[in-house]
Amino acid sequence: MVTFLFTDVEGSTRRWEADAEEMRAALAAHDEVLRQAVEAHGGWVFKHTGDGMCAAFTSPQGAVDAAITAQHSLELPVRMGIATGEAELRGDDYFGAVLNRAARVMAAGHGGQVLVAESTAGLISGVDQRG
Repeated sequence: MVTFLFTDVEGSTRRWEADAEEMRAALAAHDEVLRQAVEAHGGWVFKHTGDGMCAAFTSPQGAVDAAITAQHSLELPVRMGIATGEAELRGDDYFGAVLNRAARVMAAGHGGQVLVAESTAGLISGVDQRG
């Protein structure tokens, strides 16, 4: 079982078009904040998706804690989705239905939100879960 955290900057295309230099700097800061939060909570970044990241965790709680930590420090509006399940590791990348679920959960959110799939919600504690 692996827990995946997917992130995406809300409104990034508009931000790039409005001020590419400012967005370049903001995205570099975004990448550093997320990388530090992921690594501090036992995860690893395995892919960048333009203005987002995909990270894997052996612990569902670690993924949720990393997302919350990052959201407190990010200056850009970032939506995040978390899902847990079986995945196949091929080289440095993962494949499987759980990744599709994490991406869909993330896409349903808005900047500043962390959405958690049902597959992860039952495995975590100590956070306010609103349905």
